[in-house]
Amino acid sequence: MSSPAVLRSARPPAWTPSDWRQRPAAQQPEWPDTALLRRIRSRLAGAAPLVRPHEILDLRRALAAAAHGDAFVVQLGDCAETFDTPTFAGVAARVGLLHTTARTIGQALGRPVIPVGRLAGQYAKPRSAPTERVGELVLPSFRGHLVNDPAPDPAARVPDAMRLLEGHAHARDVLALLRELAESGMAMPGAPAAGAPAVWTSHEALVLDYEEPQVRRDPVTGSLCLTSTHLPWIGARTRDPGGAHVRFLSGVDNPVGVKVGPGTEPGDLAALCARLDPDREPGRLVLISRMGAERVREALPPLVAEAARLGHPAVWLCDPMHGNTYVGAGGHKTRDVATVAAEIRGFFEALRSAGGRPGGLHLEATPAEVTECVGSASGITEQDLPRRYETACDPRLNGSQTAEIAALTAELCAAGG
Repeated sequence: MSSPAVLRSARPPAWTPSDWRQRPAAQQPEWPDTALLRRIRSRLAGAAPLVRPHEILDLRRALAAAAHGDAFVVQLGDCAETFDTPTFAGVAARVGLLHTTARTIGQALGRPVIPVGRLAGQYAKPRSAPTERVGELVLPSFRGHLVNDPAPDPAARVPDAMRLLEGHAHARDVLALLRELAESGMAMPGAPAAGAPAVWTSHEALVLDYEEPQVRRDPVTGSLCLTSTHLPWIGARTRDPGGAHVRFLSGVDNPVGVKVGPGTEPGDLAALCARLDPDREPGRLVLISRMGAERVREALPPLVAEAARLGHPAVWLCDPMHGNTYVGAGGHKTRDVATVAAEIRGFFEALRSAGGRPGGLHLEATPAEVTECVGSASGITEQDLPRRYETACDPRLNGSQTAEIAALTAELCAAGG
């Protein structure tokens, strides 16, 4: 293992895990029982870490290779996980889809592919409005199983801090299955050590009352690690450089992802990079582009150029999902596979035109043959969407559609050398 000095990020002066509370904190639940919340936070602080500090640092090393163009990242999984009891077969299917996608791209690229699952923590979702209409009812928005219940009932939609414990327990069970899968023959290629999970885990670090108690100091290296996941990311609605989420993740030694969109100006990106990657360390910063197919060629190159000008060796990932969502005639949110593919092509063109390296792919996908996204060789239309529309939030690529996107990405990787 490398020396601690190499792996420890320069955290802001006087940073503590709780000082995010002094900053504007977007998208946080209004917990009705603050005494219960304090007890839950205390129990989370005393729980065993979900991921191990040495794994977090191993992932940083792998991402450093991606920052230098020597590896590629595939980040993939459900839009939102539920609290349904995880099974060996169900987790194995998700890992299998991720490994297969990574293998398809890796064979074309001739370099290692780093498999990162949207797994074991993607239980909370930001919302654009505090309420939503369900039939004739106007209810508090469903914010993911970590916060409230999706049932169309006002009482079910009240934020419940007990769900933070449920989320931790569910993540623990998923991670146990990921480690069991690795021992059963589904280890990630080039696994750095025995006992590593079958894939690295990631989620949006949205609910800070869940995340804060899980910051731990590694007694071996002295690193301060967020042990809820290997790779936390900051979403488009919480990336304010002066906000709570950026402040919180600025002080942990995990690699950190940030979603950037067409509204992100070079100055905004510069401020984010300065706060999250002050030492310009390869493997620290993952920038996830979610521009939309029509905007990516225009909006992305100035950001790539700005990060390079400032000397931040970020890993650039393409999220071709979130900028291309629309509501079909039948009322279902969906995405067109052709538009998803168009954004990936535009991403590769934009990165290369700006002198950057396409570093990875970020997909919302499931191995199940659901009917949530239209298009592809399967010929799914908007009329087919109700047949198997099973997502807990946003539409996902099914297994066949994911294979098509993997093949396209492999072609683009091979074309670029």
